[in-house]
Amino acid sequence: MNIAIVGGGASGFMAAITAAETFPEASITILEKSKTVLNKVRVSGGGRCNVTHRPHELRFFIKNYPRGEKLLRKLLHDFDAEATVQWFEKRGVTLKTEPDGRMFPVSDSSHTIIECLIKTARNLGIDIQTSINIESFSKNEGIFKLNVVGGKWIEADRLLIATGGYPKEEGFEWLQEHRHSIVSPLPSLFTFNTPDSYLLPLAGVSVQDAVVKIMGTKHEWRGPLLITHWGFSGPAVLKLSAWGARDLAEKNYHFTCRINWLPELKEDAVRDFLLGERAKTAKQQVTSHSRFGIPSRLWKMFTEKAEISETLRWGDATNKVLNRLTELLTNSQFDVKGKTTFKEEFVTCGGIALADIDPETLQSRSVPGLFFAGEVMDVDGITGGFNFQNAWTTGYVAGKNIGI
Repeated sequence: MNIAIVGGGASGFMAAITAAETFPEASITILEKSKTVLNKVRVSGGGRCNVTHRPHELRFFIKNYPRGEKLLRKLLHDFDAEATVQWFEKRGVTLKTEPDGRMFPVSDSSHTIIECLIKTARNLGIDIQTSINIESFSKNEGIFKLNVVGGKWIEADRLLIATGGYPKEEGFEWLQEHRHSIVSPLPSLFTFNTPDSYLLPLAGVSVQDAVVKIMGTKHEWRGPLLITHWGFSGPAVLKLSAWGARDLAEKNYHFTCRINWLPELKEDAVRDFLLGERAKTAKQQVTSHSRFGIPSRLWKMFTEKAEISETLRWGDATNKVLNRLTELLTNSQFDVKGKTTFKEEFVTCGGIALADIDPETLQSRSVPGLFFAGEVMDVDGITGGFNFQNAWTTGYVAGKNIGI
């Protein structure tokens, strides 16, 4: 039996390796259109590869997938984050857990993961071919014929598509031809551009705890926030962009976001604290020492925005001035005008409609012998290792079933 896997990324390799171990008599080939394989693994996590997220109870873990939760709820029983950790450890790669739950190889290098996958695949006799761009395929009398750009063609008994997401729906046309519905792809992980923000000069300043909300929607997220040259980034914004991906696309990425820089405190408590400072530190200048643990540069920018002069002392601060500062600390609002894709870690929502895929095996409902794995399906997770876990899980399940 010949098995062809289109896509040399995380899900493609996991599927190929699992298929080779489950069906040792099969001949398996990975077909990658780029010159190198595992390119997304290489750049993930700043070159460290965020392999997965700390294993947790399924009911909590699954809540990190804006799309595909129902499908993954079943599949994670077969291969979850704990299985991923054990899979790599069995092959000589130990993972470590960071305080925020992200898991990386102890080497802090994505090459450790790449070498593990390539070595394992080659030891199993898997053929890895690069610079092979499949433009279409057909099936006749049970045999798949894959048409390669340039005029060549490849035959296979089973076919698995693990190409990752496409930025535009046109990329899925070769799959639509085989009666697969496509959920229009849209960016999922992206940062917010705020070209008119008074905070742009503070690029690089971050806070560890803030709540970001999209005004006019139910979408909000709490977590670390980073001020950038173009607007806002950090886990709170990236995760919020994933959950709000479709709503924000409908707004053409023009909306207002509200930031509460002090989510632990109610607005009245913040105001009372500032009034208390007026009594306790009357002779101290308001701008000289930040409060609430806010970075000093950010504090000074807030006081400037509240029209507090550098020489104003706490004892001379009026209620009106302190109300303005309270508002900035708990209810800052910024006009977002566009987005920026998060580094090279491009993630889309959308893809092959899950209704067209058997949730037990990941086989196509319309083309027997055709399987899917990874982000080519309408499944995506928030940042933190969840998209790679989707790749490992779906690759494992598809690979385990493709030879049956």
